[in-house]
Amino acid sequence: MKLETEEPEPIQLNMTAMIDIVFQLLIFFIMTFKVVAQEGDFNIKMPMASGPATEIDAEPPELIRVLLRSGPEGIINSIQVDDDIETLTFGPDPELYQDLTDYIERKLAGEGDPESGHDTEVEFDIDYGLRYGYTVRAIEAVSGKVSGGKVKKLIQKMKFKNKTSEL
Repeated sequence: MKLETEEPEPIQLNMTAMIDIVFQLLIFFIMTFKVVAQEGDFNIKMPMASGPATEIDAEPPELIRVLLRSGPEGIINSIQVDDDIETLTFGPDPELYQDLTDYIERKLAGEGDPESGHDTEVEFDIDYGLRYGYTVRAIEAVSGKVSGGKVKKLIQKMKFKNKTSEL
C-alpha cells in the first residue's frame, strides 16, 4: 500500500493585521506621552578645558566659595563657606542645607537686594568621595528656596573648582 503524501501548503502571514496593530500601538504611545517640565534649570559654568577665556568681564562678580567635605562612606561631613573674611562651618545636622541657604540669603541681603543674586557666583569645591546627592542638595540650597508658596531665587551662577587628579 502506497501512501500518498501531499505537499503542505506554504504558510503565509497576514501582514495587514500586524501592521494595523503596530500603528495602533504607535498612536497609543504618541497620544499618552506627556512632556515633563525640566525640574532645575541651573546656570552652571563648567571649567574650560584649556585656552584663553573668550569673554572677559570688566568687573569680576563676587565669588562665594562653598567647600563640601566628605566623611566616611561618602556621607557629607561639613559645609564650609569661605569668602576671604570669615570661614563658616555648618556641622552635620538636619538643618545643614537650611543653614547654607540662610547664610547665602543674609549675604545677599547685606549687599542690598537679595533678589540681585545674578551678580554673585558660587564656586563649589567638592571632596572626591562625596555622594552625588549631597552635591545636588547643596546646589538647590544656594540657588533658592520656597517661601510662602513662591520660589525665591538666590544664586544663579555656579561653577565647580577644577581639580587635577593625583594618582
